[in-house]
Amino acid sequence: MYSVEFDSGSSRSLYVQIYDYLKKELSDGRIVQGERLPSIRNMAKMLGVSVTTVRMAYDQLIVEGYLESRPQSGYYAIQGSWDGTGHGIREDSAYTHPVTVAQAEEHQNDMMYDPESFDFVKWKKCMASVLNDTPELLLSEGDRQGEPALRTEIAAYLYKSRGVVCGPEQVVISAGTQQLVTHIARILKVMGITLVCKEDPGYEPASRIFGDRGFAISSIPVRSDGIEIEKLPANIRSAVYVSPQNQFPTGALMPIGRRHRLLEWADDNDSIIIEDDYDSELRYFGMPVPALQGLDGGKRVIYIGSFTSTLFPAVRISYMVLPRDMISIYETMKMDYDQTCSKTEQLTLALFMQRGFYGANLRKIRNLYSHKLREAMDAIGEYGGKDGFASAENTRSGINIILRIDAGGGGDEKETSARLTDDAAGLGIKVRSIPQLSRDGMIYLIFYYNQIPAGEIRASVQKMLSAFRETVRGN
Repeated sequence: MYSVEFDSGSSRSLYVQIYDYLKKELSDGRIVQGERLPSIRNMAKMLGVSVTTVRMAYDQLIVEGYLESRPQSGYYAIQGSWDGTGHGIREDSAYTHPVTVAQAEEHQNDMMYDPESFDFVKWKKCMASVLNDTPELLLSEGDRQGEPALRTEIAAYLYKSRGVVCGPEQVVISAGTQQLVTHIARILKVMGITLVCKEDPGYEPASRIFGDRGFAISSIPVRSDGIEIEKLPANIRSAVYVSPQNQFPTGALMPIGRRHRLLEWADDNDSIIIEDDYDSELRYFGMPVPALQGLDGGKRVIYIGSFTSTLFPAVRISYMVLPRDMISIYETMKMDYDQTCSKTEQLTLALFMQRGFYGANLRKIRNLYSHKLREAMDAIGEYGGKDGFASAENTRSGINIILRIDAGGGGDEKETSARLTDDAAGLGIKVRSIPQLSRDGMIYLIFYYNQIPAGEIRASVQKMLSAFRETVRGN
């Protein structure tokens, strides 16, 4: 029996207290060398803490040679490894250590993934072409704005798929949306704009970046047809960050009439729209609504897109399209930033798009994800909908569903959300909480159904909702 007496008044975090307890038990011989310890999930339940907290303690014991992880078996005390000192680690020590490929694979295997979602054979062929046919391109630093070949492909693709009007010289490539937002913040400062409006709820990392750089932030509510345009500031030059195609996290779609109204607001107030076209390519029912940027002719809209959802998560390639009068401002500052996107991956993606592989893969995953979405919706209705425990929202596009869980009220929504997230992680399912929406006993979660193999969705949803019920009943 494992029993840690947590010191709530201590400055040492829970994972450090668990680490100290287990290390002493191992050093004193109460945990026998070679003994199998409880799984991370079971230990978390015993101690009443999160899965993440136990994992961090286990990881540190593995690094120091007290435990070993055996694939498909569990965690074991290592024979003859004790030093007998019983010394713990400092709370302020950096929790970083070298990770072997095997350890990285082990942690990745904790979460589900679907190998059918991407054609790595064609990707490898394109990368081989870059390495074999044009190796000289890799012997120089990458273009700070992004490789011209990829910017050309992106500009052509955006015009055909989203109606975005631009040339390659307007495209800026970066490793992730957040760095692009950093560039935008600097440009807006030069333009004299100091107020940024954000969707509420919305993409919080972008809001934090603007806030950290001294911008005033105004939260504008989101309704079923997108941001409440009527509540945007009048007669004040500002910027607004919106996701009109698939609003994150609500999934709201802004219809064409309100898109024109938002563009009128920008013209009337000499303001800028930052259009985050989140998962716009992954719409499974009905036709996608044209991008704001194309409706505007590229005058007042900064367009942001990403390949993360349509390729694979390890490729962190995002891009933005700047209005032509902002390009000159960007040119004055781009030398202050190195290009953080791999030149090899940029050239590989350019070939992948040029040869038609990107379009083919996109058509494939649209069919695959729409099938998964139907399976997930049916399973949620069967295992959670009959008694109103679980229901689904945002069910027409993207790579996730919003789950609304009836926790019965009377509890701490934040704590319950964290425990439900850990429950899902213990099953290899990716779930994130939405604290902005959770209230009055209703917990909102983002459920990434796309990562689960199609044949395992129903069983996975059943297990996940069963775990959620157990956690909610125990509150």
